[in-house]
Amino acid sequence: MKSVFRPRRKTRTVMVGDIGIGGDNPIRVQTMTNTDTLDIKNTVAQILRCVKEGAELVRLTTQTVKHARALKEIRDTLRQKHNCQVPLVADIHFTIAPAYEAMKWADKLRINPGLFTTKFAQKKNFTEKEYKDALIDIEETLVPFIRELKKRNTPVRIGTNHGSLSPRILEKYGNTPLGLVESVMEYLRIFKKHNYENLVVAIKSSDPIVMIDANKLLADTMDENQMDYPIHLGVTEAGMGEDGRAKSMIGIGGVLLAGIGDTIRVSLTEPPEKEIPVCYSILQATQRRITKTEFVSCPSCGRTLFDIEEVTKKIKAKLGHFKGLKIAVMGCIVNGPGEMAGADFGYVGGAPGKISLYKAGKLVKKNIPEKDGLKELVKLIESEGYGK
Repeated sequence: MKSVFRPRRKTRTVMVGDIGIGGDNPIRVQTMTNTDTLDIKNTVAQILRCVKEGAELVRLTTQTVKHARALKEIRDTLRQKHNCQVPLVADIHFTIAPAYEAMKWADKLRINPGLFTTKFAQKKNFTEKEYKDALIDIEETLVPFIRELKKRNTPVRIGTNHGSLSPRILEKYGNTPLGLVESVMEYLRIFKKHNYENLVVAIKSSDPIVMIDANKLLADTMDENQMDYPIHLGVTEAGMGEDGRAKSMIGIGGVLLAGIGDTIRVSLTEPPEKEIPVCYSILQATQRRITKTEFVSCPSCGRTLFDIEEVTKKIKAKLGHFKGLKIAVMGCIVNGPGEMAGADFGYVGGAPGKISLYKAGKLVKKNIPEKDGLKELVKLIESEGYGK
């Protein structure tokens, strides 16, 4: 039987500040502020909260030259006052002027092919000649931009969204994965033609199925064109609460399992710091980046011999910091030993008021009073050299 898990796609490394994306680097976790970038105090405070949760890059709205200039003060405040070196990414749409200013201060730029300045941006009903003329116009716009990028070697993420394809692309390809891929590829061809490949690529959609299909097609298309740029993943406008998390896990997780993806962002209608734990949970669940203890616990049933929800909470609180360790918490012996076969250690209900401990699937101690169970589990784990 063929596994859905694929080896990670090989890419070049793109350095964003001191953070490497792609290559042999871990899959990076990022988010985006939702403050007014001109509000330096609140923007800095929000970035610090995100970094505390584990954000490795932070993107900021940069819609005007004034916003781009604010990046300098934000960066200086973070580094000088808070000793925070997190790379800052300027998010550019509609007009190219802020991009020129932002590259002075930002560690990376994000541009959207569907919303970047061109005299054909709002035109409809393209003839074949007008379609080709639009591509020429895009190249003429990008050439001086690329020239400035080369001076600073500023990395750029070329990122398109399902909801912001240009009228020209929509007319020819429709709102399809192929249209999303071609929107990105037009820019990639121009950048490569002019010898600038310090690039990250992204295709996002609020529909996780479209997002999965488009990213798989993007990876195949880039490989066919000898392009090894890292790919940023996200389900844009995923929503909030359980729905937003479910869409993100399906979309991002599905692409990661296919071996595609070098950095991720979960887009929730919540404070950005709430996105970070979800990112790490997706990476852990897909086994693409292990950063914490893996817990296996049963849903409980009428045979469960203790309050498994409460016990699992206590065990996670006490032992959740062991990177790569797998601990199973099972309510009874019916499925417990079998279901935890891959766990390093197991905590299993053995009889009313009693629990049993397992190591590598084998029973090592039984009939432990439930009140002493967690303490004995900790002792067992420590006896194996963990936590010392």
